[in-house]
Amino acid sequence: MNVSTKPFNLRQDMEASQDITPPLQGNLTEVHEGDAFDLMGKLPAESVDLIITSPPYWGLRTYGLDHNEEILREWEAEGGSKEVSPSYDWYRLHGGCLGLEPLPEWYVSNLVEIFQRSAPALKPGGSMWINIGDTYFARWSSIRFDGRQGLGDNPRMRRKTPMGGFRQEKQLLLIPARFAIAMQAERWILRNDVIWEKRNVPPRPEKDRLRIAHEHFFHFVKRPKEGRAKYYYDMSAVEEGARDVVRVNAAPGSDGHSATFPVKLIEPRILSSCPPGGLVLDPFCGTGRSLAVAVKNGRRGMGFEITSNFSAAARANVTNRQFATAAEDEVDLPKQDQRDSQSHLF
Repeated sequence: MNVSTKPFNLRQDMEASQDITPPLQGNLTEVHEGDAFDLMGKLPAESVDLIITSPPYWGLRTYGLDHNEEILREWEAEGGSKEVSPSYDWYRLHGGCLGLEPLPEWYVSNLVEIFQRSAPALKPGGSMWINIGDTYFARWSSIRFDGRQGLGDNPRMRRKTPMGGFRQEKQLLLIPARFAIAMQAERWILRNDVIWEKRNVPPRPEKDRLRIAHEHFFHFVKRPKEGRAKYYYDMSAVEEGARDVVRVNAAPGSDGHSATFPVKLIEPRILSSCPPGGLVLDPFCGTGRSLAVAVKNGRRGMGFEITSNFSAAARANVTNRQFATAAEDEVDLPKQDQRDSQSHLF
């Protein structure tokens, strides 16, 4: 049984115990290795303009991390129940990995707790964009060590997930909706549920349902103590038509990471929700695509990544302009000089 999500790492432990100073000048970025839960608590108050990220989805991949498959039994042995999720700190200290929770309810609870840690660091006029996908329930599921779920020849493991309630065979779990509602309960204001339509989704073997060809991209802002929320937003920087459905092809992986942000998906979010020179934080930065796009567009970037290989790749990628440039098969976006330089608090 594995009882640690990651091996001992001196640099990682030192970073988790020290305060973090964001880069102070434009076009600079930093990548810190460690758990986002710890690192977000080390940021200065009201120092971040935009949080944009795609956390690990539930029940898809291990990303090379060790996970304790007996964690539900251990929780119940301590008097816990399936209906009440443990704290994220208990979960990880008992060998749990984010995205590999035994129940989707635990996953939603962990995500909300982690993002709540970011609230003090986010400016009152800041924004948070969270990309999250859905999945179907299966009592016996297939977990990839990497690669896209159910596809390719990547090694995988089988695990059993308890049924009950909405957890039924073939059930679409509506994890994005459950997450968004849970965030609203914690005083976050949901401004948009952007539908990311992926035109290049591969075929699926199922013959009794349609392929999932979209993911959700939630735009949250902080709820003020009184009055209506006001935050930075540059409408001239979004896609043509300013619609809440965007068509962007899924991007190929990079540096061994199979879930990489397409440039054309995140560039309008960064340009519209972070002022020039502002700080963009990606707490699950992977190989650093969001940071590279931020730096290319005159913003500062900061990334957190728990795995050593991906954090090293992110450090190498953040100043690579080619890495921050859209692939030819992505959707066209108006050039920067074609937009009106308008930004407002709405």
